[in-house]
Amino acid sequence: MNIDWNIKKKQGNHRPTLSYTVTLEEHEMELDMEPLTLTSTLAVVPHEERGWCLPGEDERRDDWQPTEFHLLAVPWFRVGVDSGFLRLPFRESREYPEVEISFRRLRDEYEKLVCEALRWGSLDVKASLQAAEKTKEKIAGTLVAKKMLQLAG
Repeated sequence: MNIDWNIKKKQGNHRPTLSYTVTLEEHEMELDMEPLTLTSTLAVVPHEERGWCLPGEDERRDDWQPTEFHLLAVPWFRVGVDSGFLRLPFRESREYPEVEISFRRLRDEYEKLVCEALRWGSLDVKASLQAAEKTKEKIAGTLVAKKMLQLAG
């Protein structure tokens, strides 16, 4: 699985945005696994539809504490790719370590599931059955008797 992301922020009171893409590798898609969804450590900002946050409002208030967190997911195996976009909280530090932490956690949890699925290796069983020996003896006896009657008569 590959996870690529980009954090962008315009100058001023604009909130940073996170764009990301999660792509499964071909061998992972062949495992037919259910998608994994995790609650991240990426806070949902108040009024998320707004691309800005003014000083003293929302996450820029001194007492703001996040109460909701975004979900991150591994794409469905038949699709193999999932992209997302979300707004990050405005921070003067401009540092967002929770982005990498969240994606690492998603990767690590998914890799556990992949390793578990790999335990159930491929199987290719070929077999055949023939008539049982007792049945063959009965058939042979009946056929011989019919042949003898045909020759006799």
